[in-house]
Amino acid sequence: MSDGEREVTPASAPADGGRAPADPPVVEAAGIVKRFGPTVALNGARITIRLGETHALVGRNGAGKSTLVSVLTGLQAPDEGTVSFGGVPAPRLADRDGWRRRVACVYQKSTVIPTLTVAENLFLNRHDHGRGRLISWRGVRGRARDLLAAWSVDVDPQTLAGDLDVEQRQFVEIARALSFGARFIILDEPTAQLDAAAINRLFDRIRDLQRQGVTFLFISHHLQEVYEICDMVTVFRDARHIVTAPVAQLPRTDLVAAMTGEAAAGRREDRASSHVPAVGTALSVRGLTGESYGDVGFRVGAGEIVGLAGAAGSGRTEVAETVVGLRSAAAGEVEIAGTRPRPGSVPAALAAGAGFVPQDRHHQGFVPDMSIADNATLSVPKRLGRGGLLDRGRRDRLAEVMIEKLAIKTPGPDLPVSALSGGNQQKVVMARALADDPRLLVLISPTAGVDVRSKEFLLGKVEEIADTGTGVLIASDELDDLRMCDRVLVMFQGRVTTEMARGWHDHDLVAAMEGVDLHA
Repeated sequence: MSDGEREVTPASAPADGGRAPADPPVVEAAGIVKRFGPTVALNGARITIRLGETHALVGRNGAGKSTLVSVLTGLQAPDEGTVSFGGVPAPRLADRDGWRRRVACVYQKSTVIPTLTVAENLFLNRHDHGRGRLISWRGVRGRARDLLAAWSVDVDPQTLAGDLDVEQRQFVEIARALSFGARFIILDEPTAQLDAAAINRLFDRIRDLQRQGVTFLFISHHLQEVYEICDMVTVFRDARHIVTAPVAQLPRTDLVAAMTGEAAAGRREDRASSHVPAVGTALSVRGLTGESYGDVGFRVGAGEIVGLAGAAGSGRTEVAETVVGLRSAAAGEVEIAGTRPRPGSVPAALAAGAGFVPQDRHHQGFVPDMSIADNATLSVPKRLGRGGLLDRGRRDRLAEVMIEKLAIKTPGPDLPVSALSGGNQQKVVMARALADDPRLLVLISPTAGVDVRSKEFLLGKVEEIADTGTGVLIASDELDDLRMCDRVLVMFQGRVTTEMARGWHDHDLVAAMEGVDLHA
């Protein structure tokens, strides 16, 4: 085992948390090598997960986590190495039922079919048949009701899956996996679209299922969640296993260092003590009222970074989208760098001087099959040619400048954005937002679903932009996104309820976001 690649266990207990070493692991992958052409996605990677654990798998985008999941679920065969479940070799790839009985993955993007009911999704292609081989829908609904009750999932089996919220869809997918007999569940970024209350409910259900003998592999970029819910953690970096340790034995600084290969930086604290905002106003919002918010008013100065915090449903995202023209307010005014853009018009907001990073990069941020160059320059056609004609050379030169500026890892500007890792995709979205040198930069959950290193880079870039005099509005519930802010405005139930100056404490901000008065 080379330096930096180690297994850490407490001196007083075996690595399996006290279980007998003779018990076979729920899943064990050893010596896994997977290549895609010249790219080595996994290089001798390994992981061992014991019965009843919640085991975290963390690492930067491109570390090999997704590839390992595809190997553990039988979607890809490793080029080298072995996978076993309960000490028995994994099934052949063609034996899909064999894989379903052993493992299931609940992905960040739901796999339920929205136009079918919950019962139909749970037993798709496994329907009860009555006389004449007709499907017995009563039998399907009865089986679904029994399954949901057995695993304490409070969902009506006759509800259309498209009417479920994110949390309910996740529980339905977990129940479906358990119905095949699987007792090993992979959760891929399960909290990315959940508010704090839903996350707490998810964690309670995970603990309940653990007690019933279900084992979880938990994949998340939110390291605090690893410490809240996980027993063990494995770190991958550059396609290799770096460390496996009990969570309680691995300090946060050591975990970040294992993921990045370097000590965590204190960059944002430096700005907090030295930054002096420029003079002027980048954004003025007055009396803004819409479906999910009311009478919202605030100002963002030139060179100032202002956070707009709040739990899901607080109205923070809707206010930010109104500022950039994705939504229209029923009342109120938005003024960007001295100009009042036409309400509900993204082009008008961009023309007034706004740059925008949307909440969902996959659906709003880029066109996946288009190149990096085309995506990064979508908002600046006037800089690429005249009379509606595109000068490809000019486009590529501009794109190459932005690729270098944002350290996008790519062999060239013509690579489709879909071929990039999540962190590099988000850098492309940021590049487009900065392409026209905006006076105001609006970011909604800018680091959601990106790795620690990319998060540090993107937030550092935001600071650099602010230091040039651009005002920044960050709408997020992620505390790391908000730490750099000069001020944080907290929204609760559609209204700005609290303003916090730089230097706030986590518990105060979270309490305000949840509508809790700590001083009552």
